[in-house]
Amino acid sequence: MKILAFDYGATSGRAILGNFDGKVLTLEETHRFPSDPVMVNGTYTWDILRLYHELKKGILNTVNMGHSDIASIGIDTWGVDFGLISKDGKLLGNPVHYRDARTDGMIEEASETVSLKDIYGTTGIQFQKFNTLYQLLAMKKANDPLLDIADTLLFVPDLFNYFLTGVKKCEYTITSTSQMYDPVKGDWAYDMLEKFGIRTDILPEVIPAGTKIGNLKEDICAELGIPSIPVIAVAEHDTGSAVVSVPFSDKKAAYLSSGTWSLLGLELDKPIINEKMRELNYTNEGGINNSVRLLKNIMGLWINTECMRTWEKLGETVTFKYLAETASKSEPFRSLIDVDDPRFFEPFDMPNKIMDYCRETGQPVPRNKGEFSRCINESLALKYREAIEGLDEIVGYRIPALHIVGGGCQNNLINQFTANAINRPVITGPVEATAIGNLITQLIALGEIKDLDEGREVIKNSFPMTTFEPQDTEAWDAAYAKLRKLSGKA
Repeated sequence: MKILAFDYGATSGRAILGNFDGKVLTLEETHRFPSDPVMVNGTYTWDILRLYHELKKGILNTVNMGHSDIASIGIDTWGVDFGLISKDGKLLGNPVHYRDARTDGMIEEASETVSLKDIYGTTGIQFQKFNTLYQLLAMKKANDPLLDIADTLLFVPDLFNYFLTGVKKCEYTITSTSQMYDPVKGDWAYDMLEKFGIRTDILPEVIPAGTKIGNLKEDICAELGIPSIPVIAVAEHDTGSAVVSVPFSDKKAAYLSSGTWSLLGLELDKPIINEKMRELNYTNEGGINNSVRLLKNIMGLWINTECMRTWEKLGETVTFKYLAETASKSEPFRSLIDVDDPRFFEPFDMPNKIMDYCRETGQPVPRNKGEFSRCINESLALKYREAIEGLDEIVGYRIPALHIVGGGCQNNLINQFTANAINRPVITGPVEATAIGNLITQLIALGEIKDLDEGREVIKNSFPMTTFEPQDTEAWDAAYAKLRKLSGKA
């Protein structure tokens, strides 16, 4: 059986064809494209119609490669961002990028209407200034006319599903990232939203992952010259799909989805919403089978990528492999940063931001690319320790191991650093976690795989994994104490 996954990331997207023979899943990339945002008149936006064009191109490329028998299509993307649809079905402007500055200060302003304690108590979602809630409040504050004429709000993958099928629904895992959903009631947080004056009539039905949305519309089939194909709402938040792919050997183990963002957490049956969770700023996002992904959002490989982008603007070609090699030869723990310091969230000129942080904290400034990379990788590994120890405290037991999935797990240097920092085994793989989870969800929806447990057995049979054992733990303990002191947490 052939199924097609579209995985949209912050810098690139791709179409991955899955071929399932009943026991083993194999992958074939059939299309890849950039997904870079565009700055227009001071607003950071997604070029959504170009991204939709690449979606159609990916379907056509796959068919033209001899795969006209596609059983279904599923789409996953980043969270929180959305498009607005008018009454006559038209898209109202380009969706704004979550890194746009319009939400600066909105958490504080929101707390003047509804306390942070009540926002968290209702939604169980980590406070991040880019959450959909604060995007809508920023639009409301600016008297954005689009809010008045909108008929429907759709998150980015739901928007693509609408373009393909004409059906307007919001899938559970992507909806849960918005800080507008009540995971206990299992519906939009209507009472809270009404207190903010946010229109709730634009919010569509929320459906579970694995729901068939509909089939490709006739006009798309005619345009592309292809047969109609079912579209399935997978775990549409990319981390939701990535967690589907985690080949847990112990259900108490944690996962880390490593990419532009690092998301470290546990898969649970029910949300945990209490004062300790709020204090530590952990989140309860949705998962497949209406499960909960209790996790911490961490800045992730974004910092590496932004350094590379800066160097490339200077005409210097840099690869992740080169950075890992030069980092491995650099002095350990020379400089450390708090990767979640707000300055590292903003795009552009990342090396200077790192140097500024080091100067401000009385540390040596990185002098070359190897030292920058070593600083970032060690700091990330130490942040993972902070996150996993927070989880230990929340659930009341020592988490036995950490599974790292996604593109970041190809970096063996940071894999070993992480094992050292957390003093627990790290199991890596699969690399193509998000696409694999997307495909597995489609196969479950189609009845080809019985359930999630069987799906994870298929993953174990299909993709390699590697284990990293802790080393040099005393040195990493000292480095952790140093970073805690630098970030004011000691």
